[in-house]
Amino acid sequence: MQFDLSILAKHIPFLLEGTWLTFKVCLISVIGSLVLGLLVAAARTSSSTFLNRLSAVYVDMFRNIPFIVQLFFFYFGLPEIGIYIDALSTGIIALSIAGGAFTSDVIRSGILAIEPGVIEAAQVSGLKRATIFRRIALPIALRTSVRPLGSVFINLILTSSVLSTITLNELTGSAKIVASQTFRPFEVYFVLLVAYAALTWSVSIVIGALHRHLNRNQAEGVA
Repeated sequence: MQFDLSILAKHIPFLLEGTWLTFKVCLISVIGSLVLGLLVAAARTSSSTFLNRLSAVYVDMFRNIPFIVQLFFFYFGLPEIGIYIDALSTGIIALSIAGGAFTSDVIRSGILAIEPGVIEAAQVSGLKRATIFRRIALPIALRTSVRPLGSVFINLILTSSVLSTITLNELTGSAKIVASQTFRPFEVYFVLLVAYAALTWSVSIVIGALHRHLNRNQAEGVA
């Protein structure tokens, strides 16, 4: 078989549409998982036993159930009880909820890693618990958790390929259609490999730059 990418030329616009859809879904899902992760991390580190246990159940549940099962439940299961959600919204919701479980664990670990003396000093200063969390604990936790969060977000990008199973023509879904039309799966999936590698590599670069920026003062202090 002769390797020939030129046969994909007329399908480039369609593949670019799928790439854009993947980017949009992942961007919204990353934001959603970050917001949800912050809320759950706050609940898991709160003094409320009820919130602590409820958030722990959520994290354990969505970390230990295969994503495709969660996705099928939202897309195929919910309509059975009268809840209908389109494929795009289902994909974003499912990714956000699943990602939120992992994100919350990363942020919670960052909060628990803060030196007790920092929190105690803030309490002695008379700051309220909510203010300490928002102004002191959370910024420190996010700064130290940038790289682990980056890994979670990269995993979301990779996991988004599963959305093709609910008829969403994101990057993988578009590639499957093109492969069936051209009968050249080798070239199509080679391009798909390169596309996902480029996406994740780009995110890694951004996360690395953000980490260096947020921790520049520590680096200067060591120097």
